[in-house]
Amino acid sequence: MGTAARRIARFAFLACGAWLAVHELRVVVFPGTGLGPLDSRFSHDVLLLVAAVAILTRVVLVPRERGPWLLLGGGVLAWTFGEIYYTAVLWSESSPPLPSPADAGYLLFPVLALAGLLGLLRARTRVSATLLVDGVTVALAVAALSAAIVFQTVLAHASGEPLAVATGLAYPLTDLVLLAVGVGALAGTGWRLDRSWALIAAGVLMFWFADSMYLVRTAAGTYESGGWFDAGWWGGLLAIAVAAWQDPPARPRVRPRDDALRLIAAPLAAGAVGVELLVYGCTGDLNALAIGLAAGTLVAVMVRLTLTFRQNVAMLRASRAEAMTDALTGLGNRRALTRDLAVLLPDAGAESPLVLALFDLDGFKTYNDTFGHPAGDALLMRLGANLSAYFDARGRVFRMGGDEFCALFEPLGRDVEALLDGAAMALSEQGEGFFIGCSYGAITLPAEATEPAEALRIADQRMYAQKHSGRRSASRQSKDVLLRALSERSPELGGHGNAVAALAEATARRLGIERDALEVVRHAAELHDVGKVAIPDDILLKEGPLTDEEWSFIRRHPVAGERIIAAAPALGAVAKLVRASHERWDGHGYPDRLGGDDIPLGARIIAVADAYDAMTCGRPYRGAIGAEEAVAELRACAGSQFDAIVVEAFCGALAELAVARSA
Repeated sequence: MGTAARRIARFAFLACGAWLAVHELRVVVFPGTGLGPLDSRFSHDVLLLVAAVAILTRVVLVPRERGPWLLLGGGVLAWTFGEIYYTAVLWSESSPPLPSPADAGYLLFPVLALAGLLGLLRARTRVSATLLVDGVTVALAVAALSAAIVFQTVLAHASGEPLAVATGLAYPLTDLVLLAVGVGALAGTGWRLDRSWALIAAGVLMFWFADSMYLVRTAAGTYESGGWFDAGWWGGLLAIAVAAWQDPPARPRVRPRDDALRLIAAPLAAGAVGVELLVYGCTGDLNALAIGLAAGTLVAVMVRLTLTFRQNVAMLRASRAEAMTDALTGLGNRRALTRDLAVLLPDAGAESPLVLALFDLDGFKTYNDTFGHPAGDALLMRLGANLSAYFDARGRVFRMGGDEFCALFEPLGRDVEALLDGAAMALSEQGEGFFIGCSYGAITLPAEATEPAEALRIADQRMYAQKHSGRRSASRQSKDVLLRALSERSPELGGHGNAVAALAEATARRLGIERDALEVVRHAAELHDVGKVAIPDDILLKEGPLTDEEWSFIRRHPVAGERIIAAAPALGAVAKLVRASHERWDGHGYPDRLGGDDIPLGARIIAVADAYDAMTCGRPYRGAIGAEEAVAELRACAGSQFDAIVVEAFCGALAELAVARSA
């Protein structure tokens, strides 16, 4: 809506509000005071026309929610025309005819307004089944209360021609429905609505109050036009017009399920109203409509109770499933395994044994560091699905956490070792630059254990015993082949690699590197010079300084080493460390001139250990120096050639090794 239109509407609303305030003061505080043209009996008709025109102008200017507001504007306009006729023709009548043309406009308003409210509710809110029942419950309670108070009074005084009686009863009935829908909409959205909804609700309540007062006083024969509560009609319709000019929400509001105490209070209060009215109906005179609505309220409360019970049961089931399920793989977790063991173990016997097997992936840490955590999570999901499919109906698979899996299965006459080997294959995967295998430990129940905790402890011990046993991993086997080839080429290089590996491993431990990554650092340290097999002997064993051309051969060996090592997929991470093992912290190393933290930590460790061993053992072209002098040289080059943190960790590890040797 344009700024100019907003200003005009705001001014018109303020003027109408001021007139309403003055009218109430004149009627309540200063009765009989004259206000000139503002005191005319037609002045309120101008206010009603302003309200109707304001809503219809909004319909023209704003395409969004045009249908609901058109219905609301049409309803306000119909009521306005009815009021104009009443003011002009029937204002002074002591007993206005019933029905009259004014009644047609009056009764058309709640019908059109009800349709508009439902359309607006649908456009702006989406409610859960529970909140929808809350809305129906509150609507029935409000309708029952209105029927007991207003409709009861009108019904008691209804007399005359059938058409007149029907018209008189139509007012409380339509008001009852309109009020019930308005309040029910508030309850059905959790009592959290935008500003326009709040204004509409206030307008409906004011209109209902004025209509109720009119019907009760008319039935009692005490109504006079222009009384204090007449402003309820005019103020109610003006509030709806103001609501039309509020900015609608950017999108339909979606209420999440909320079981807060404040939400349950609405159906509880509605149920209390229903009970009270039914009790009153047993002892006093209450119309059938109020009794029926009160009974419907209690039925709605029972429906709400049923929905709440079903929701609680569903949440309990979901929480139990979540507590027993690994979130990443969807397999059972350690808690689920403990539960299954407690259930199945008592029924296991010599003829129907159970096998509990624990599996720990080999190489997963390296894979995770190389390809990233999302890739690592995807790998765990694939391997978990493979293991689950392998055992299928034979048993159940669990993820214990990290890269550990578990299977609880019945052999069903099959060889247990063959089944475990197949499971290990299901937990294996290889590709370019990586190989994932697994170690496992198994126990047969109840022959070897009768308690779940004892069974898990034994299986865990056997798994780690296998991991560190003679069953070498593919990466270790490939590494040993390359070390043998390097030693055959140059025994000195083989010995140098072992020394550097010991120093690098001690330094890595001091830096807190984890087990799998520690193994990669050691392998890379052992193989960091494997690329020198491609260097001619007359350069590699040359005594004296090297020429620039000879140095260019030397600087190629990290790349050659990477190519050689990467031919074994299980050593992909090792190959990357070897390539970077001659980079410098200041970026002047080779082959890629990496610097700072861009150099992998393992490569920085190897560089320090390699330099120390080279200085203390010597080279064909340079003599050896003492350990203290070598340490001083390392510290002098910290921050330029080497990572200063790694140098300090290396010096600490070196001191620990010296103490251990002396002991």
